[in-house]
Amino acid sequence: MRAGFSVPNGGPIATVEAVFKIATRAEELDYQTLWTFERLLCAVNPQNPYPGTPDGSWPSVFRRILDPLDTLTFVAAHTKKIFLGTSVLDIPYYNPVTLARRLTTIDYLSNGRLRVGLGLGWSQDEMDATGASMKQRGPMAEEFLRVLTAIWTQNPVEFDGKFFKLPKSYIDLKPVQKPHPRIYLAAFAPAALSRLARLADGWNPTGVPIAGMAQMFSSIKQMATEAGRDASSLEMIVRANLHITEKPLGTDRHIFAGTLDQIKEDTAACRELGAHEVHFDPGFGSASRTLDGWLALMEQLRSFV
Repeated sequence: MRAGFSVPNGGPIATVEAVFKIATRAEELDYQTLWTFERLLCAVNPQNPYPGTPDGSWPSVFRRILDPLDTLTFVAAHTKKIFLGTSVLDIPYYNPVTLARRLTTIDYLSNGRLRVGLGLGWSQDEMDATGASMKQRGPMAEEFLRVLTAIWTQNPVEFDGKFFKLPKSYIDLKPVQKPHPRIYLAAFAPAALSRLARLADGWNPTGVPIAGMAQMFSSIKQMATEAGRDASSLEMIVRANLHITEKPLGTDRHIFAGTLDQIKEDTAACRELGAHEVHFDPGFGSASRTLDGWLALMEQLRSFV
């Protein structure tokens, strides 16, 4: 099982120094992947709760965000071998043609080190800010993925869909990775899991208990087989949002919440489940509010995988 770690592109720790030091140190420690996340804004009066906290409150780190792709471009210039991923970009906020160019550029400049994590988004406030549609995000995602893969694998390329149109065009710059960088979806609803099984290369769950991941990934692979795909090629990349405590939490705790020993147990359970990678994100807890704390935690967690 591979080990990944988050680049601090959110909150006060998101500085040039921190991004540089954490990225280069992760490569020295033989982490396999670095990940960024996306937020556009931190609503003063949010229209819907944040799904990652018990009370639905939005984390304060959302108030200050470095662009996830620009951050990876910076990291690519200061690293040589570690893979660079997004966990995740929200599909409704983008146009697939312009995003394909940005993603291809990162893969090209990094010599084939990009991993593409995509999701549907959950914030109505961000949907309003970008002119996106919460109701149409699923059907749009279907076409979005088809446009991305067409641009990456065809030349000339054209697409004529309900939401996106691309006139027959030459787009010579292609990803270094063939046929294209791996695409992971943060899917949870049945329709999204079906889309993943048919069109993506893997699953990027977060906050799902071990038993739930086992059941859902089995369902994904079954749907992939029914769609005529090789289910064994699909990967599961578990995003571990850390909430570290000094004292052990009870049996009703959330996954990757508790002491370091409990988080080590969760990591081992992911390995036993067959996860291909666990990527640790300490950015929402108090244990890594300083650069030194983040670096120390990176050292401690490396032995867990």
